Amino acid sequence: MAKKSAIEKNKRRERLVKKFAAKRAALKAASVNEELPIEERFAAVLKLAELPRNSSAVRIRNRCEVTGRPRAYYRKLKMSRVALRELGSNGLIPGLVKSSW
Repeated sequence: MAKKSAIEKNKRRERLVKKFAAKRAALKAASVNEELPIEERFAAVLKLAELPRNSSAVRIRNRCEVTGRPRAYYRKLKMSRVALRELGSNGLIPGLVKSSW
């Protein structure tokens, strides 16, 4: 089980990303728009830099929904390999059979 503080920090980042998504997208579009004057584009870059760092989507870490583990994460299942193996062995995931040879 991951530290509760790390899990909560990631949840806080997800909330910030959702909150600032529209504003961040508008500023990014303005900063790369070649039709705008250079002063307006630079102002957009400065406004973008003033936004909270944790409102950037790249700062979100994929974590297991079950354990909070940050590594060996399967996106399709939203869980780590350890949790997947445990739930599969208990028969809680339909269609998954633990192989043995």
